[in-house]
Amino acid sequence: MTDSSAEPTPQPRAGRRFLVRKRPRFNGPSFNRMIPNILTMLGLCAGLTAMRFALESRFGAAAIAIAVAGCIDGLDGRIARLLKATSRFGAEFDSLADFLCFGVAPSFVLYLWTLQTSHGYGFMPCVMFSVCMALRLARFNASIDAGPHPAFQYNFFTGVPAPAGAVLALFPLFLGLEGRAIQWPWLEAAAHQPLFSAIVLIATALLLVSTLPVWSFKNFKVPSHYVLPTLLGIGLYAALLVADPWAAFAAAGLLYAGMLPFSLRSYRRLRDAADN
Repeated sequence: MTDSSAEPTPQPRAGRRFLVRKRPRFNGPSFNRMIPNILTMLGLCAGLTAMRFALESRFGAAAIAIAVAGCIDGLDGRIARLLKATSRFGAEFDSLADFLCFGVAPSFVLYLWTLQTSHGYGFMPCVMFSVCMALRLARFNASIDAGPHPAFQYNFFTGVPAPAGAVLALFPLFLGLEGRAIQWPWLEAAAHQPLFSAIVLIATALLLVSTLPVWSFKNFKVPSHYVLPTLLGIGLYAALLVADPWAAFAAAGLLYAGMLPFSLRSYRRLRDAADN
């Protein structure tokens, strides 16, 4: 027997309309717009990892970690512009990451590598380098909100940029690691002198806060007859980077330092042409 008190199951009626539940919408940026900030965060982690490697006396790994941070720093801004994901937050985050990766980590590594043997005197160049890097980044951020400049000035930085400053500051370390790799004790000993590292740090710090115009390579155009030699040179440098990375990094620092007078001459020519 069936229970007559039970309620009958409602049957679907013909033509009955079922309500479709709408998909909830969330407010916030898309994942693509977060990619530049994610890269900046990875670069920051690379800088912190370099400091950890230095504490463990793994100075080669520390130099590689700073180089990785430099590569990431060269990508995050360009990817942000490609994805149209530039923001004030991203610019400030990038500056903070640059200060740690290129302002604190290189001087920290050099201090633990050789300058700590001079105690307080060895710490002074490290402090000077980090302070000058902070001033250089603050000046760069302030120039973003400044008024328009002549067109040719957008092809130049004011002072040496942060990643290049890190490469110049680590030149003694690259030279010492190269001397160890090729088993030249005299080269390793010369590069390991605290006075040499102190001079390089101080000179790089002054270049950071200077008003020296430096090529930015953002809109740098290669003449057609130099395209093939340029590609060949980049290929040779990539081969050297794989075969002997410390020599490649040291050579990059020397080439960049040698480029600075030519950058100044180019700036003066463009300025004179604009004035006339």
